[in-house]
Amino acid sequence: MDENAASEALVPQFKLDRLLNQDQGGRRVTLLGSIDDKPTLLTAERAAFPSDIKTLEVFHKNLVDVKNLGTNDIYHWYLASVGQAKDNPPDLKLNLISPCTEKHIKKYSPQGVRMVTETPGIYKDHVRPYIAKQREEGRLDWVFNILEGRKEQNDIIYRDPGQDGAKDEAFLLAPDLNWDRKTLTSLHLLALVERRDLWSLRDLNKSHIVWLKHMREKVVEATVKKYPEIDHDQLKLYMHYQPTFYHLHIHVVHVMLEPTSTQAIGKAFGLENIISQLESLSGGEEAGMSGVSLTYTLGESHDLWTQVFQPLKEGGKG
Repeated sequence: MDENAASEALVPQFKLDRLLNQDQGGRRVTLLGSIDDKPTLLTAERAAFPSDIKTLEVFHKNLVDVKNLGTNDIYHWYLASVGQAKDNPPDLKLNLISPCTEKHIKKYSPQGVRMVTETPGIYKDHVRPYIAKQREEGRLDWVFNILEGRKEQNDIIYRDPGQDGAKDEAFLLAPDLNWDRKTLTSLHLLALVERRDLWSLRDLNKSHIVWLKHMREKVVEATVKKYPEIDHDQLKLYMHYQPTFYHLHIHVVHVMLEPTSTQAIGKAFGLENIISQLESLSGGEEAGMSGVSLTYTLGESHDLWTQVFQPLKEGGKG
């Protein structure tokens, strides 16, 4: 038997003892077992998807056991398998956006990234009007479907009426559509505020400090109650800037969720850090995040880069 054949013959001989580790959101597992009564480690990782069209067409046609996890407006998400027997667990999480917009296509396409510094003046003169325009185009229908009880009501983990019933402090907690709802180390939840005048972390000021602390406490409490395998210090809470959608929300993820660009410095702002920054600001209750400079990343296809920051850079003003 040649060396390659001898090596390949080892895998069928592996006898599983237990799962040792699972990471990358469940895409890689390390198993402890034995071969010929000798302790053995076997690590299995899903291979990269092919990139040629013909192979991808075959892949799509081989999708079986597609099970809907939820539908909201143009967004749909599923579990599925690729040509496996029906008694096997699903091995894919699918997200479908139909009809998608040009903004979706830009978001999911490869693009360069730039670091930009948004001063209070740039925010007031350029970014705030851009955000207002995005909200006017109906891009928040799926959010309002949840808040108004039309969609995803069975998925809501916790609903808070606000401190002492204050309606402008109400919020709810639900799974993010990118989470498979079962792999706890890749847990991803969203806390959505019910009020509609807070578009992003830029709208937060010192008057919101007590409320933010209340949300942090209740979100963590509700999460560990729903998922008792998780401790409170295994959760990370943050906001995006620029966010994907302009309605104030907090991301709640497991600390073991392997970081992607959406959790990187320049994109994710820790909730605790936002609270601390608000506490350190001088001035009255109206002093807030709209009055500070923020440095963050932007994709080169993002409208804010092409319409605001690139022209400012080329004009020598940014």
